[in-house]
Amino acid sequence: MSLPAPHSLQEQRRGFAITAFTFTLWGLVPVYWHLLRAIPSQQIIAHRIIWSTVLVVAWLLLSNGLGWWKAIAAQPRALPTLALSSVAIAFNWGLYIWAINAGHVIETSLGYFINPLVSVVLGVVVLKERLRRLQWLAVGCAALGVAWLTVDAGTPPWIALGLACSFGLYGLLRKMISVDPVAGLGVESLYLFLPAIGFALWSENGHGGGFFSGWGWRNDALLIFGGAVTALPLIGFAYGVKRIPLSLVGILQYIAPSLGLLLGVFFFREPFDTAKAVGFAAIWTGLLLFIGDGVWRSRAGGALKR
Repeated sequence: MSLPAPHSLQEQRRGFAITAFTFTLWGLVPVYWHLLRAIPSQQIIAHRIIWSTVLVVAWLLLSNGLGWWKAIAAQPRALPTLALSSVAIAFNWGLYIWAINAGHVIETSLGYFINPLVSVVLGVVVLKERLRRLQWLAVGCAALGVAWLTVDAGTPPWIALGLACSFGLYGLLRKMISVDPVAGLGVESLYLFLPAIGFALWSENGHGGGFFSGWGWRNDALLIFGGAVTALPLIGFAYGVKRIPLSLVGILQYIAPSLGLLLGVFFFREPFDTAKAVGFAAIWTGLLLFIGDGVWRSRAGGALKR
């Protein structure tokens, strides 16, 4: 399997910034979905797919006609790989929203703590990425933190593992093909669109739907805008993951669950005991070590070029 050519330092820095911003948005988005807590989770998932598809495909058609589709269809591996990645991301969305509505908030947070470790392992094992010693120390600190949080949760984290593995697989699949990030998301959305709109129309026919009558204009507007809330971070993730090592993506992903934990404590008023604080501190130590190593290497490389 051939790997993509390395990107320029400027492209890597841009990828780093966009990926970090993407995970910041993901860390804050639980507040948005909390506003829709009165709507059944399966309805949120269906409308999330529908409106994000409308937004992304409309933008692609207006900006490039059908050129984006022809470019992807010309690559033999692209369409089947995007079909697999669409299944991975749909599973991730569905499990996440179901778990939130079912009261498993702590385990969803744990899932996104585990998720970066999955990306690191995939980057090293599948893509043969190499970590330096300080980076291995960073991963070790993060792994200890995740292990501590797993033990503290007290039950097998099946939801957490499902979330972690599905999104780790999504990132790996997107890195294995060379497609435009937005165009790739458009194809993924089209794969999911027909099942989603079919379910939504069936629901509106007396099976639990309320978009046209029952949920109110406020919830309808939030569902529609949820397309942008869904699409924009995924576009950023797809852009960034192609320009920086997957192992670095794995560490940056700690931004989202860390912000989620802060939201849980200060916004949702969930309990935060000493055991959780220890795990959180270990994970942040690993993140700071990894970022510090990257900054030092970047400055050293720049100094050598001068």
